[in-house]
Amino acid sequence: MIPVPLAECIRRREGRRPVARGARICYPVSPSAIAVIVPMSILDLAAIDKAPLHREPYEYLVVEDAIRPEVLAEVNADYPEIDKPANYAPEDLHYGPRFQQLLDELDSAEFQQHVADKFGVDLDGAIKTITVRKYSEPSDGNIHADHWSKIITLLVYFNPEWTQEGGRFRVLRSPDDIEDYAAEVPPRGGTLLAFHRCDHSWHGYKRFDGERRMVQMSWVRPSRFAWYAQQMARFGTHAMKRVSRLFHHSAR
Repeated sequence: MIPVPLAECIRRREGRRPVARGARICYPVSPSAIAVIVPMSILDLAAIDKAPLHREPYEYLVVEDAIRPEVLAEVNADYPEIDKPANYAPEDLHYGPRFQQLLDELDSAEFQQHVADKFGVDLDGAIKTITVRKYSEPSDGNIHADHWSKIITLLVYFNPEWTQEGGRFRVLRSPDDIEDYAAEVPPRGGTLLAFHRCDHSWHGYKRFDGERRMVQMSWVRPSRFAWYAQQMARFGTHAMKRVSRLFHHSAR
């Protein structure tokens, strides 16, 4: 028997095209019986659930294969084209369907509940923010604790390999020593890192200038004052980065 495409079978089933003597044979197919192929999920929620929650020097979580290894290359192939070291909102970028699927999974109520359960916090009503970055610059990585309006900060990395000394996220014990760290996390593809923001959630990384793919997600307190305060803090950070860039270029 010579196989016939499914759409052709359906047309014959509906009587649009008579089957002549000696024609190729196909079995009757009901359109309602057609299976819908759903792409494999990108995030491994079970791996996130199983990962230990560290509590010192503050609450944080590291999952090395939060993105399933078998789909990481597909997600990277659909990563947005970005040519500057800046954070971008997803709606300002162009990217493929696998990267869109990742954003959808990160933005889902199911994923939020897993994060909330892991840290034992209530994220209902919190404002979610997602930004995408492709390049790090010398002004990045300064030690900070994140703005007080944030509840949880979550980072997902995409570089297939990471051998550089710089650019490795450090969970720090103090606000003034990048070498005083409790953990160091290479931004290797598939790795997810999340932490519960507090007044001593210090973190940063040693200088790195180059491609460092990352999606950052935050759950922010739902108050107008918190939003305005965060915007002012970002304005100050951007101003300092501009000064740092000028200093860096003049020093070359």
